[in-house]
Amino acid sequence: MTQDDFNAYCASLAHTTHVVQWGGSDVWKIGGKIFALAGWDEQTKTAQDNVAVVFKVSDMAWEMFKDAAGVRPAPYMASRGMKWLQRTRNDTISDEDLKELIRESYHLVAAKLTKKLQRELGLST
Repeated sequence: MTQDDFNAYCASLAHTTHVVQWGGSDVWKIGGKIFALAGWDEQTKTAQDNVAVVFKVSDMAWEMFKDAAGVRPAPYMASRGMKWLQRTRNDTISDEDLKELIRESYHLVAAKLTKKLQRELGLST
């Protein structure tokens, strides 16, 4: 997944916002809460190759992926007990599976928003 692919996919999810922070990382949010972020370094940015994509996961996905090659508990977030993973290599999780994991992260984060904000965003009835 390229940087452009990552950003286009995250932008396709309803009610998302994008900021660039933390040394140039693309950070995607729903209701002001992060659901995915990706960091790029200058060498790989030129080639548009992914360096690292970070996303929240369910308990089951955490157990499945936390020790997989090319995947690790996300720095900072996982050290605070949160279940976030970082895909560090393109050859570990396919782009389609990564999109599914990002979509699941989006839903996990959206589900934790206040009921009022969920209604305002049209995420609940």
